[in-house]
Parts: sequence; structure tokens; C-alpha cells
Amino acid sequence: MRSTGTVAEEEAPRDLTPRAIHRAARESGGLAFAVPPVVFIALPITYAWIGESGPWAALVTAILLVYGLMFVYCTGIGLYPLRVRLVWFAICTGLLLALIPLLGVNILYMVMFQAMTHVLLLPWRWALPSMIGMSLTVFVLALVVGVYVAAGLAGMGMLMSWGIGYGIRQQILQEQLEAAQERNAVLAVAAERERIGRDLHDLVGHSLTSLTISAQLARRLLDSDPEAARAQLEHIEATVRQALADVRATASGMQHVRAATEIASARTVLATVGIQAEVPTALPPLPDDLSELFGYVIREGVTNIVRHSRATRATIDVDEHSVTVTDDGIGIPEGTDRSGLRGLEARLAVAGCALEVASGETGTRLRATTSTADAA
Repeated sequence: MRSTGTVAEEEAPRDLTPRAIHRAARESGGLAFAVPPVVFIALPITYAWIGESGPWAALVTAILLVYGLMFVYCTGIGLYPLRVRLVWFAICTGLLLALIPLLGVNILYMVMFQAMTHVLLLPWRWALPSMIGMSLTVFVLALVVGVYVAAGLAGMGMLMSWGIGYGIRQQILQEQLEAAQERNAVLAVAAERERIGRDLHDLVGHSLTSLTISAQLARRLLDSDPEAARAQLEHIEATVRQALADVRATASGMQHVRAATEIASARTVLATVGIQAEVPTALPPLPDDLSELFGYVIREGVTNIVRHSRATRATIDVDEHSVTVTDDGIGIPEGTDRSGLRGLEARLAVAGCALEVASGETGTRLRATTSTADAA
């Protein structure tokens, strides 16, 4: 069943037509589970016809059928904003209260249905105490008046409603967490773009300012002092060449993976998504090919941490023969596409390195080692 509550309020507005409500109930996944219990409404209907057939029994039947229909579509209304859910809950409650003079103690048989409406329609912080209070009250009343079946239904309804409500609440939190992770990932990309923009600004900003000033000076000196103007033009040429070389070097650094650049990027990305990063402040001397391989390991490890781990802390360790990326998250979820790890393992294997992946409920550990380390 899809979650209700906060997540529902973030969705696009829905129409309150019968067709839209039915569509929402189908989308919730709970419609098929809500229909079978309605059969038990036949119990108070039967008691109504046995006690006093005629207009009163017909009225009870009509009200209970309306209530049953509204109960079934509580699953769809659960996807609507809070104000709609509160109105629906008030109508359901009002129908049951209206039946008290007609059914008497037999109204107690409806306790399970009303307990369900609490957790399907009300926010969890309201639903739990109100549902438990109502169920316990009905339980005591049923024992006092001797309607023991209703007492059993009250206890069963309280337990079932608590389980359903808790499951819905966990799904809400899961969806909120996933939405937050997606937003954080977007923010991390934006932060990285801003960093690149700052680097480029720092790199060429001064050069462009110097070029502008030199060009203006050369234009003024062109007629009065050609030699000085020529010197300014030579300065412009030299500055442009240097700026072009700096931009090319920066672009090359962005295109080529290196352990040092990936660690710097990891520090920014992890901090942006709220993960405490422990990374080395200095790296041991690494050959270019090994630095590139370690950079790919760090990049893949950090990517998995941001996407899947739900971690609060991540650690990157690098020595002359190995690199290790660990986190304290939930591990790699079942069914997650591991194409990135498989590609990384193949890349390392070609270079004679090995990849170890250890993942569990206490976190994930990604470690790459060189053949030299294995021999040692």
C-alpha cells in the first residue's frame, strides 16, 4: 500500500470526483485489501433486521452500506491532502454515531472498521493515541455489556491497525529520505559546478583583467608611442598564451581521474549531502597509472555512498599499495545494479589489482589492492 500523510500532501492536487477517488484507491494498492473486510458489516445489519425489521432496519442497512463504501475508499482518500482526509474521517465517524440509537450495543461490532480509518486518514501522531483510546474504550464497554465478540474485534482491530499504521509511517519516512537524497545529490552536483566555476574564475579572471587594461593602454599609445604600444601587445600575447595553457591544464585535470582530485571532489560532495568525510590530507607518492586507478575506486565508492548508503560517516584511506572507501550505512541494497562495481573490478583486473567489496547492515567497505600488496 502506498503511503499517506506528508508525502500525499506533496503530490499534485487530485479531483474529488468518484472516478478520481477510485483511481487513487487503485494507485494506493490497498483497494483489494479493503473490500473483503466489508463483508463483516453484514453482522450488524443482520442484528438490525432480527431486532426490528421495517423502516428502521432499512435505514440501518443504508447507513452501513454508505459507511462500508466510504471505508473501502479510505485507501484512496489517504492520498489526498490532510483537510480532505479529516472531512472524510469526520463523515465516517458521524455515520457511526448516528447508528448508536438504531443499533445500540451492536454498534460495537464496527470498532475494527473505525480503528482502520484512524490510521488510514489521520496523521500518525494523531492516529495512534486516538485509535488506541477508542479501541480500549470499546473493549471495556463490550466486556461490561457482555458483547464478547466485539471485545475480541476491538483487540484485534487495535493490533492490526497499529501494524498497518506503523508500516505506512515507515514508508512515509523512506520516501522522504529518498526524496532528500535526490535533492542532496542535485545540490552536490550544483556545488561541484560552483567549485569548477570558482576555479576557472580564479584561473582566468586576473588574466582577463590584465588583458583588458593592456589593450586599452596599447590603444592609447598606438599613435603617441608605438614602441610602448608594441610592448603592451607583446604582454597581451604572452598573457593570452599563459591563460590558454592554464585553461587547458585545468580541463585536462578535470578529464583525467586522479586520486588527489577525486578526494577533493569527494570532500565537497559528501559534505553537501550531510555525510562526515574523513579523507587524507596528504597522499603518498603514487605512479600516474596507480593514481588513476585509485581515483576510479574513490569515485565509484563515493557515488555508491551518496546514492544508496544512507550513511552518516565515510572514510577514505590511501597508501602506496591500496585504497579503501568505507561507510557506516545500510550496505548495498538487494537488487541494486552493480554494473559500476563490475566495470571497476574489470578495470583493476587488467592492471593486476584486486577489488574487495564487503557490504552488510553496518556499512560497506570497498578496497582495491595492488599485486605488490598481495605479495607482501
